[in-house]
Amino acid sequence: MGILSGNPTNEPLHYGEVFGVWSHLAATKAGVDTYQVYMNHTGDDDLKQFLKQVIENSMKPAIKEMEEVLLHNDIAVPPTPAERPEADLEQIPAGARLQDAQIAYMVSAEIAAGITANAALVSQSIREDIGLMFAGFGAKKAKDGAALLQIMKTKGWLIPPPLHFDTKQPK
Repeated sequence: MGILSGNPTNEPLHYGEVFGVWSHLAATKAGVDTYQVYMNHTGDDDLKQFLKQVIENSMKPAIKEMEEVLLHNDIAVPPTPAERPEADLEQIPAGARLQDAQIAYMVSAEIAAGITANAALVSQSIREDIGLMFAGFGAKKAKDGAALLQIMKTKGWLIPPPLHFDTKQPK
């Protein structure tokens, strides 16, 4: 095949990979900004620690990895929002404050959407390193999702759909 053989990092990105990496990078940068806002709104220490852990251990390393891919391929990276300063929770008016359970549900939905997006980007990639990068991001999101689910169950924030119990009587 010539151009698509050998070391994948020396292969050109196709337009879908460029768009996928660039878009995912922009969304992840916006996600860090959003999670910092959520940290200012939460009063729950476990949720705040979870958000901080996701930013530091999942999102920031992913940002660095995607920026390296784009810059290596001479593609400009999207802008990075400024770091949010810490706010005093008590200074946020009650009517404007996000509730802890609400934050957990929004983050849970973002994680689920991110897993789906990562799977789509894996399927579009013809460069092995790009596909594996997105598979890794998806795996981290699945792990983060499981940790958040445990927090939501422990705190009583999870509202399950109707549960199915076997109602058949033994004969």
